[in-house]
Order: sequence, then C-alpha cells, then structure tokens
Amino acid sequence: MNFTQSFKLAIKSLLLSKMRALLTMLGIIIGVAAVIIITSLGNGMQNYMNAQFEQLGSNLIQVMVYGRGEGGTRDVSTEDMYALVEKYPQYLSGVTPYVSATAKVRQGTEDFDRTSIYGVSEAFYRADTQKTMQGSSLENGRFLRYIDVERHQNVCVIGSYLAENAFRTDPLGQTISVSGVPYMVVGVLAESGDSTEGSVDDVIYIPYANAQRLGGGYGDMYLMTSTDRDTASAAKGIIENRLFKTYQSSDYYMVMTSAEMMDAMDSMLNTLMMILILIAAISLLVGGIGIMNIMLVSVTERTREIGIRKSLGAKCRDIRSQFIIEAGTTSAIGGAIGILLGILMANVLTNVIALVLGTGNDGFVAMPTAGGIGVAFGVSVAVGILFGYLPANKAAKLNPIDALRYD
Repeated sequence: MNFTQSFKLAIKSLLLSKMRALLTMLGIIIGVAAVIIITSLGNGMQNYMNAQFEQLGSNLIQVMVYGRGEGGTRDVSTEDMYALVEKYPQYLSGVTPYVSATAKVRQGTEDFDRTSIYGVSEAFYRADTQKTMQGSSLENGRFLRYIDVERHQNVCVIGSYLAENAFRTDPLGQTISVSGVPYMVVGVLAESGDSTEGSVDDVIYIPYANAQRLGGGYGDMYLMTSTDRDTASAAKGIIENRLFKTYQSSDYYMVMTSAEMMDAMDSMLNTLMMILILIAAISLLVGGIGIMNIMLVSVTERTREIGIRKSLGAKCRDIRSQFIIEAGTTSAIGGAIGILLGILMANVLTNVIALVLGTGNDGFVAMPTAGGIGVAFGVSVAVGILFGYLPANKAAKLNPIDALRYD
C-alpha cells in the first residue's frame, strides 16, 4: 500500500467519526494556536519597540551616575559633562542633564498628581531632526532656549494631555503652577502616546537647574549624542573613561547606547517568548498523548481488519505505515486548524493592542512569520508521528490468526 492509499484511508477514518477526530485534534489545535499567537505577539512587540528606539536615534547615549564614589567626595558635575563634549567634538555632539523632579502641578483649582516633571537643557531638542532626544516633536510654540536654561527662567514645555485638559484655550503664554511657582508655557509637544493621565503625553519640561531645586530624583542622569551611529561606541568609551577617572569604580555609573538598549530589550523578549512557547508546548504534548490513546482504541476496534489484511499478504511495515500516516494526518489537520486559529487571534489582538496603545494601523502589528508557521506545522506533524508509532507498532505485531479470531 503506497502513501496515497494510506492517506485516503486516514481521511476516510477521520470522516467516519468527526467528533472523535475533532476531540483528538483539540490538544494539537490549542498548542499550535498558542505558539502562533505567542510568536506573533513577540515579533510584533519586538518590531514596535525597535521602531520606538529608532525614533530616539541610533546615536543616543544614556548616562546614569548613582553616587559620589568612595567616601562621598568624588563627583562629576554638569559642567564636566559639557566640557567632555567640547573636548571631543569628533565623537560627541550634545549633552543635556535629565532631571526627574517631584512636585505638585496645578492649573487653576485642578491638581495633576500624575504629571511627570523633567529638567533638561536646550540640547534636549535637536534642531537637525526637529524632535526631542526621546522622539517627540513640537506641535505649537518653541522648546527651551539657551537663555531660558542659563537664567533659570520659569518657562516650560508641556505634553498634549496637559494642553487639552489643563487649559480651555490655547496654552501658549499662559501659566501653570509647579510646586507653587507659576511657569509660562512656551511650547506644546505633539501627541506621541494615548494622551491620557500619567502617559508620556502627561509631562512638563523645565530648565534642569529649576528641576534640581525641586528635588525628588535619584542620582544624576544625562542624555548625550554621538556625532553619528558609527562613533557611538567610541563616544561611550570616552564617557566611561572620564567617569572611571573620577570614581575609580564602575559601580557608581552606567553608560548605555541606544543600540545596547535595543539589544537588551530584544534579549529579554526572546527569553520571555521561549518560556511562553515551552509552556504552550505542553498542549502539544497533551495532544500527542490524546492521539496515541485514540490510535490505541482504533487498533483495538480494527483488529479483525488488520488480521484480514495480513492474511491477504500485507507486511508488518504496511500495517505500521498505515497507522503512522493516519496519526500524522490527524495531527497535520489539527496543526493546520491551529495555524488558522492562531493567525485569526493574532489579527484580533493586533487591533485590540493598537487600540489600547493608541498607535493606530501604523503601530503594533502581531503577524506570524513564515518560519514560525512552518516550525509549528512541522512540530504538530512530528508529534502525531511520534505518538502514533506505539499504536502502529502494536498493530503491526498482531498475530493474523489471533486478529481474525478477535470479536
């Protein structure tokens, strides 16, 4: 009996008992669908986060200083970081302190308790890209200027959430209270998130010296830019050498380029995906056991058929291959259904997550890869063949005389 005949018999057997066949495939369907959904979400999140990092620029460098070194006497000041940029203009193109402050924000009689306050310099807004170092663009007005930072003027740039909810009219030229001090709004950032309370659009940028007086941050943070992507690694080395010269230990600071941040996030997502896929694989294991059980029942039910075939000259390998092909066909159909279900659910989740993130059709997209689909289908078939071998082998070893006598 060739493969085509065995395959036709397998399909005929499945059609004779549709409900039993569906229940047999259920574990495979759930397992494959879960793998497709997980890989789709993982790939979609990876692409989305990489796109967000690309907005920051491949030449962005984050510097975090945790303390003052041995005995609390060593420190690197903001002036030292500016001097470093001036000393190595071929590698470093800009620097801004990035001070996180804690203060009460009020407009009129309304408090905005979840608004984030950051102190930056004029270099935080990049004239070449017309965006901030974090990828936000201006919608109205201007960003902080050198004179604002140098004179510690009480001016600010606000996010779209505050512009929409704190002011009834155009916020430019109006004031908002930060820790009881009125700050005049000189610029409004374009919406970059979902413009809700506590989101990335619920933010105020003020001169960094003003933010330092407010307090609330931990350590000193700087955002620096290299001249281009190719010099980012060398720029990082220059910064690390300067900080090590002061602190004599790498325990007091951290320097990370945007490329390293992207690689770290990719590594974390890949690890999480592998764990979730292994959990989903349990369903495939359960599905394989279900196929084995049903095939054992099928062998018992078709004992006389096996006896007749053997008495007519069928060899052990013919019987074995017939039942293995039947098990493989069952798992293959279950895998195909699981793939279709997984793709459908991935599309549904794409719309749901895009709605939650507020990214629209150009944001998060959970779409499985051809490689992922191929692996999922291949594994489902392999599970069927693997777990179908024991019942097939049992059928092949039946004594034809005993099989013909079976009732």
